[in-house]
Amino acid sequence: MAETQGRLDPRYSSEGTSAHPWSDAETVLEKAELFWVSTVRPDGRPHVTPLLAVWRDGALHFSTGPGERKALNLERNPHVVLTTGVNRWTEGYDVVVEGEAVRVTEDGRLRELAAAWEEKYGDFWRYEVRDGCFWHGPGPACVFSVAPRVVFGFGKGEPFSQTRWRFA
Repeated sequence: MAETQGRLDPRYSSEGTSAHPWSDAETVLEKAELFWVSTVRPDGRPHVTPLLAVWRDGALHFSTGPGERKALNLERNPHVVLTTGVNRWTEGYDVVVEGEAVRVTEDGRLRELAAAWEEKYGDFWRYEVRDGCFWHGPGPACVFSVAPRVVFGFGKGEPFSQTRWRFA
């Protein structure tokens, strides 16, 4: 993904600070171990759960069992928000990714992503790929890709900052 110009929101940023470069947000997305995914239930209520995700080729990728609430929600509404960061107010950098979850089913691409999961998270997350899914332990897992539409970065501690990036 080419370097994208961020826009600082001065209402939520310390005076004199500037927008973070996209590379700051991308580094957080690459290194983060835990993400929170927000989906929408059929009745409109939100559903939020933690999960693992891998940043590859300009998108976040996550997996879930086909019968899990988030997978069922995505069948009806592909809009998601993925968040990551640190649970402290005065330090760290939080990133929020808004986009649409698209199912990945091509076995070659799934094998690439399975290798990325194992590289990032270790041997426990070694997946077999077949029938358009990851397979591990109890059964299949659907894999989704989320290309960012809008990303927010929140710098915490002095200087505080809020940067927004928009993508086509």
